[in-house]
Amino acid sequence: MAVDESQASAAQAQEADQAETELNLKPWSAFAHYDFTMLWLGGVTMMVAMQMRLFTSAQWIFEETGSEAQLGLLGAVQFLQMPVVIYGGALADVVDRKKLMALTQVVAFLALLALTFAAFSDTLEVWHIFVVQGVTGIVNMLGNSARPAMLSRVVPRSHLTHAVTTNTATFQVAGIAAPIAFGIVFSIWGVGASMAVTTVIAAISVITPFLIRVSGAPEGGSRRVSIQSLKEGFHFVRTHKILPGLYLLDIGVTIFSFYRFLFPIFAEGLYGLGAVGVGFLAASNSIGGILGSVIVLYTAKWQRKGVLVLVATAIYALLLIAFGSIPIFVIGLVIVAGLGATDAVGMVMRQTVVQLTTPDRLLGRASSAHSFAAMGANNVGQMEVAFMSAGVGAGPTMVIGGVVSIFVVGLIWKFVPGVSNYRYMPDAERDAAENESV
Repeated sequence: MAVDESQASAAQAQEADQAETELNLKPWSAFAHYDFTMLWLGGVTMMVAMQMRLFTSAQWIFEETGSEAQLGLLGAVQFLQMPVVIYGGALADVVDRKKLMALTQVVAFLALLALTFAAFSDTLEVWHIFVVQGVTGIVNMLGNSARPAMLSRVVPRSHLTHAVTTNTATFQVAGIAAPIAFGIVFSIWGVGASMAVTTVIAAISVITPFLIRVSGAPEGGSRRVSIQSLKEGFHFVRTHKILPGLYLLDIGVTIFSFYRFLFPIFAEGLYGLGAVGVGFLAASNSIGGILGSVIVLYTAKWQRKGVLVLVATAIYALLLIAFGSIPIFVIGLVIVAGLGATDAVGMVMRQTVVQLTTPDRLLGRASSAHSFAAMGANNVGQMEVAFMSAGVGAGPTMVIGGVVSIFVVGLIWKFVPGVSNYRYMPDAERDAAENESV
């Protein structure tokens, strides 16, 4: 009896500590965990490198060809990544996730190094850009499937929302530096210097996976990718009450509103600016992303997170209409910041829900399904927006995208109730509710 009372007291103390921890989390709490810091460093340097490569590639192609269609075709190359996303998710659930991240980053680094040499030797051609786009896209998708699957290992469950938010916020800070650095380096020293900086940054992401101390081996399940493992992941996502709605929302909106890596088109078509204008638009978008991440931190106790996603997306749609309607650069910077903020809110919430509602053995596959949806939408959206902009102009394209996005939000709210009905419960409240039901 005394033992039972002692165990009960210990359990109550643990629950109290857990509740206290959740109440006192700070925006930087995740960095108290060394392994999270290493995972974050690898992710942020990889993101900076890929952003600089994308901006550099898009600007160089646009200056060389003057063609919006070429930028759209650059998105088409990314369709090569689509099957890899699904395979990568299954692979991340059966192999060592740290080794997978390291290997993929080595390949991406070598591809960027080759592109840098071509730029400095004045042998760079458009098809080189397309090839590297395909190679880096494929390997990054394999590595990116492993990265979110590691997140729940490097921080406790109570820290997951803050960890995802921290990732988003700091990635956005890096997203400010990347386009500004691109704009300055590209404008002054040209494509070779911009590619060289990209390659140096990518080298850091190669090292960091080896510095993570927790195991990268997945829990349970098979040790090989099979048709059955792919079916298991598909079934989990398909029958989930929340994830399909979130993915469909992301797809429907992004296809008609993708703008981020088409800033060369909008900088020229809306404002008559070049690389410097691209840099400021992208930086403003990232500043907005930081603000959106801060908003998420202050809504950590808001249980109706699905409603938050829908409202943020609706505001995003209205801002798209304003972006396409007001051809004033200063106002455009403010609007683009708002787009970044609302996009960040939705992205953080979607990623957090995946982490909170998916067991470890399925995290790779669930995360890859999210990436598949986002990537497919980005690729189609990049082409759709580029070709539509070439046909009707940059401004009307954004207005149309905003109107369609409002329609998509309404459809998801009405016909996928799992999103608007989702409630998040902290561990302490969830355990108490489960005990009461017993």
